[in-house]
Amino acid sequence: MRLRSGVFASSCLLVQALGVTLFLRGFFPVPVRSLPRREARADSPAEPAPPGPGMVSNWTKIPAPLFNKVVIVLIDALRDDFVFGSKGKQFMPYTTQVVEKGTSYSFIAEAKPPTVTMPRIKALMTGSIPGFIDVVVNLNSPALLDDNLIWQAKAAGKRIIFYGDDTWVKLFPKHFMEYDGTTSFFVSDFTEVDDNVTRHLDRVLKREDWDILILHYLGLDHIGHISGPNSPLVGPKLREMDNILKKIHISLLSKEEASLPNLLVVCGDHGMSETGSHGGSSEGEVHTPLLFISSAFEKRSGPLTQPERVQQTDLASTLAVGLGLPISRNSVGNLILPVVGGKTMREQLRFVHLNGFQLSRLLQENTPAYEKDPGYEHFKIAEKSHGNWIKLYLEGNNSEILLNLGKKVLKQYLEALKTLSSSLSKQVAQYDMYSMMVGTVIIMEVLLLLLLSVPKALSKRAEFEVPLSPPLFSLLFYLMCLMLCAVHVIVCTSAESLCYFCSMSWLTAVGVMMLISALMCGILSAIAKIFENSRLPLKNPGVSSSSWSEIDVLILAGTIGHVLSLGASSFIEEEHQTWYFLINTLCLVLCQELCRNNFLLKECDPQHSTNVKQNFDSLGETSDCKNIDIPAASSSKLDKATSSSEFMKGSHKWISLATPWVILICCRLLRSLNQTGVQWAHRPDFGHWLTSSEHKPELSFLAAVSLLMIFFLVQRRCSLVSKIAMALGLLGVYSYRAAVGNVIFPWQHGGKDISKGITEARFVYVFVLGIVFTGTKDLLKSQVISADSSMKSTGLWEVYSGLVLLAALLFRPHNLPVLVFCLLIQTMMTKYIWRPLKFDAAQITIMHYWFGQAFFYFQGNSNGIATVDVSAGFVGLESYVEIPAIFLTAFATYAGPFLWAIHLLCYLSSEVSR
Repeated sequence: MRLRSGVFASSCLLVQALGVTLFLRGFFPVPVRSLPRREARADSPAEPAPPGPGMVSNWTKIPAPLFNKVVIVLIDALRDDFVFGSKGKQFMPYTTQVVEKGTSYSFIAEAKPPTVTMPRIKALMTGSIPGFIDVVVNLNSPALLDDNLIWQAKAAGKRIIFYGDDTWVKLFPKHFMEYDGTTSFFVSDFTEVDDNVTRHLDRVLKREDWDILILHYLGLDHIGHISGPNSPLVGPKLREMDNILKKIHISLLSKEEASLPNLLVVCGDHGMSETGSHGGSSEGEVHTPLLFISSAFEKRSGPLTQPERVQQTDLASTLAVGLGLPISRNSVGNLILPVVGGKTMREQLRFVHLNGFQLSRLLQENTPAYEKDPGYEHFKIAEKSHGNWIKLYLEGNNSEILLNLGKKVLKQYLEALKTLSSSLSKQVAQYDMYSMMVGTVIIMEVLLLLLLSVPKALSKRAEFEVPLSPPLFSLLFYLMCLMLCAVHVIVCTSAESLCYFCSMSWLTAVGVMMLISALMCGILSAIAKIFENSRLPLKNPGVSSSSWSEIDVLILAGTIGHVLSLGASSFIEEEHQTWYFLINTLCLVLCQELCRNNFLLKECDPQHSTNVKQNFDSLGETSDCKNIDIPAASSSKLDKATSSSEFMKGSHKWISLATPWVILICCRLLRSLNQTGVQWAHRPDFGHWLTSSEHKPELSFLAAVSLLMIFFLVQRRCSLVSKIAMALGLLGVYSYRAAVGNVIFPWQHGGKDISKGITEARFVYVFVLGIVFTGTKDLLKSQVISADSSMKSTGLWEVYSGLVLLAALLFRPHNLPVLVFCLLIQTMMTKYIWRPLKFDAAQITIMHYWFGQAFFYFQGNSNGIATVDVSAGFVGLESYVEIPAIFLTAFATYAGPFLWAIHLLCYLSSEVSR
């Protein structure tokens, strides 16, 4: 059975999608879950029964609330050093004074990755650890159905008011008595988004008809996305937050009742990296301040110590106890004991017992062998000691004895809580290995089948023969199906945890097994055909076998090496090092190839000399230079005229030889521009030096020179209209960056207000669309009206130049040299390497892919979501519009690979004669 290449590729794509789906379903683990929240309000556990007959404790109810009103101020992207560091002392004096000398407790809360807003809100309110799948859901947050603090508070009759990020409104619909949401995605706005929250404060603080007030401020996060944590805008924003906290604190103190104090909680959902983004696991992203401020606490005395570290999930348990609510059933957090440290020993033991009982019950519902868990064993020991303490308490023993024994029991409980929480947290990282392995096998089989079918796909007929009839493979197919089904039965009956692939119907599972067997048979058949065809040259001496060059060996070894490196997480975290090594090695091999073709041609190899001569002759036809000379293979037998007519002119030869070394220098300079990866991302780089406020003139000069270079490198193949549009568009790019305060005009003085640059950015968009439209029109003409390859090539290049202009607009100013070097390397390799050496389409494609991947990391990107520049999605937008924002963010992130892919199309379209 023969399939056309298009049908075969489409089938492979569908099967590949199935494999990727299975792998992702196993890769994103099922989170720790308990009963649905409608069943969660069961009776609370009684206090541990004391040993001995006739001894009974009737304390079974949830303890009464510890606080009257609670105000939660969540400042988005608030790093711990913004409060506890030098910035806090400078810009947040009131908060610093309360932390150092006031009635407060301060902690550093550690947020687990992914450090994105919606998963962090879920962690704060449920006490659970969200997974990375929540990053995708973050774009359109659904209602939170898990048991959580907000639902418990509403069910208990608490009146809740919310102002701020509308993610809360989506997560907790119909939970708030009053609310006003603001969109969190329009990062260009860092003023109105906070003013919209603060304008309600005076009115709400005077009222008495609420119990919980939640304020979520977004301005600091938006400033981080726009200009980073060292921006001059950070200081005024922190001072604004400090004044708001002062107003709230003074109001709460003035309205306290004699019975119950009020509580002010200040926290951040996540921090920000050194580039201003978040989502990863760097120290700046995961460490956030957590402040509890209340008159119920003792006033601080003595020198300030380093704040204790707690988990962000601990807040849900602590607030539940403080509000007199049940702890959320899915919480893996521990009670922060200092917050309840002012209560009696019996109350403190009751609080930690409730927390331990909730964690042990969650462990029972998620772990079959929970009784052997160290945390569960420690909890039972502490519970027994707690019963002995209650016996002494009911017998009226000496208070000092009770206090000492109570401290011992409290310590046992805290150790048990820590171990239980750790055991439950580890389950979040338990992957469904069976589903992942099945998906991986399907993916690898399809990739291998595609590799084996490449020679057929590139042939004139472009057909692929699917083996269906050979009896050997039919027998192999049935044997493999039986073996895989047997493995499936063994795995699904012996697995302790639930596997997604095992939960499928048997009919579906057998179908997947048959698909895997069929793909394996196809691979073996293709390999057999290759071995059969490899014997033909031996029978026919007239057919010569082709040898592999160093380039072919490097491409194969590099591709295999990169694939194997993805099996280790450390190589994935530092994948940029792999690509830097590959392109550097490629440059050295290209240099060797150029030296061989220019200097090492021998007289005894006339065939090779003729081939090189033809290659250089064709270069003379395609290049813009005239009077190209080609040096002779044997100067002793050829005169000067023959030498000048058959080999490249000396200057072009030396430029060609220097090209790989120039590319190596460019790549080394780009590596110094942006640190990326995980281990060295925190180290200073040239980009940090440029983006600091005192080096704005240097950054402005570099941006201007880069934009001029972009124009000269791109305009050479554009029409006159496109050249004018490109020049005006690049001028608009500089004007936009000056408008938002990144660079300065030579005549511009300090004090100019920073705007959003809406008009300037839209001015550039007009020229981008104009250039892309012109190129698209030429492409359609070449396809519909006349099959003109030159018009097609020109149209592709104009589309490419329009996308370059768009990239220049979206890139940060310090990243414009990345775009310049991208264009420069493409130009040099096209003119001095690819065309003279006549590489085939496969080699050219893989080189483009390698350089595209390297330029992805040259931009400062990494495999962590923290390096995604979200601000690029809002250039020229006045409000959040989902489709353009997603497109612009994706284009800015993957501009490197995308521009190299478009350049590949431009190059191949210009080589139609081959």
